[in-house]
Amino acid sequence: MTEVRERAARPVRLGPKSVAVLLLTGAVGVVAFGWPLLADAESGLAHAKDAPWLFAALLPLLVAVVVATISESGMDAKAVAMLGVLAAVGAALRPLGAGTAGLEPMFFLMVLSGRVLGPGFGFVLGSVTMFASALLTGGVGPWMPFQMLSMGWFTMGAGLLPGPGRLRGRAELAMLAVYGCVAAFAYGTVMNLQGWVILTELGSGISFVPGAPVHENLVRFLAYCATTSLGWDLGRAVLTVVLTLTLGPTLLRALRRATRRAAFDARAAFEEPGDG
Repeated sequence: MTEVRERAARPVRLGPKSVAVLLLTGAVGVVAFGWPLLADAESGLAHAKDAPWLFAALLPLLVAVVVATISESGMDAKAVAMLGVLAAVGAALRPLGAGTAGLEPMFFLMVLSGRVLGPGFGFVLGSVTMFASALLTGGVGPWMPFQMLSMGWFTMGAGLLPGPGRLRGRAELAMLAVYGCVAAFAYGTVMNLQGWVILTELGSGISFVPGAPVHENLVRFLAYCATTSLGWDLGRAVLTVVLTLTLGPTLLRALRRATRRAAFDARAAFEEPGDG
């Protein structure tokens, strides 16, 4: 009798097209977040003005990531459908904790999903989840495209962690928990940069000063983060670590089983049984 063996599900690999689009998206994001630091005092700093342009650029880039990843990996419509399901679940989780000491359970789902899906689909998942969440909660505003970028980077980072095909068990969970903790602080810090540049009357030690040297503004920015959002970021990081360590094993198995059925990386190998 012929036996069938399937390889363990691995994250979706990145091909040259996917890497190129992700690098372009990253460059757009860095410019969108960082340009006020290099602008002069007369430039009119308001992310409300550049947010529509960023959103208009981000949507086709997200589509390009999906198309490039699918074309280079041979996935079918089931994979895209799974992205939609995970985005819907993440969007539904966010209101459960948003606004309460930074407790946002969606972050642990993004960490585990990014690990299983890989960096390309992980970036799209994070961005689409934040977009869906904004529509669900009415949180649409000039900050939304920046949230989409930040969450995309957050989820993509989990897909770039080492050992996707061989690291399992407690070691993998520990790595994901550490990443979730660090990335939760990084997400809050990046999003602070979006809002901080338009708040110029917070106090001489923490306010953004248009036209000032970059290193001076960065010192003020770090002081701003420490005095305003550190507690929120800490709550997000702790909850992400706790949920990753407790629910992680079950959810990782479920996600990997689902990716095999969605033909993310499942190839059947047919072998004849040996003699004897």
